[in-house]
Amino acid sequence: MKNLMWLLQLLLKAAIFFTLFAFALNNQHDAVVHFFFGTTWSAPLVLVLLTVFVMGVAVGVIGMVPRWWKHRRLAQLASTSTSKPTVSAPSSADPTHGI
Repeated sequence: MKNLMWLLQLLLKAAIFFTLFAFALNNQHDAVVHFFFGTTWSAPLVLVLLTVFVMGVAVGVIGMVPRWWKHRRLAQLASTSTSKPTVSAPSSADPTHGI
């Protein structure tokens, strides 16, 4: 069963790769991106899409970094508070069950 899942994942990754590869081959025409103040950038459409995707991932990661740091700090505080052994006072009452 584990080998079957591995094979299905491999086939899915190969299908996604070849689909994106065919998309890149079919869209080799230049796309012009117009910025502010008359600045333009002319590049193949696939390169423009890849650049926009990478910029979106970067913005998402930068937006999540403060939360990651906060959760990491809280996890470290929680692990240090639970790792300290609690000292309890010995009981003066004799157990009746002998344990």
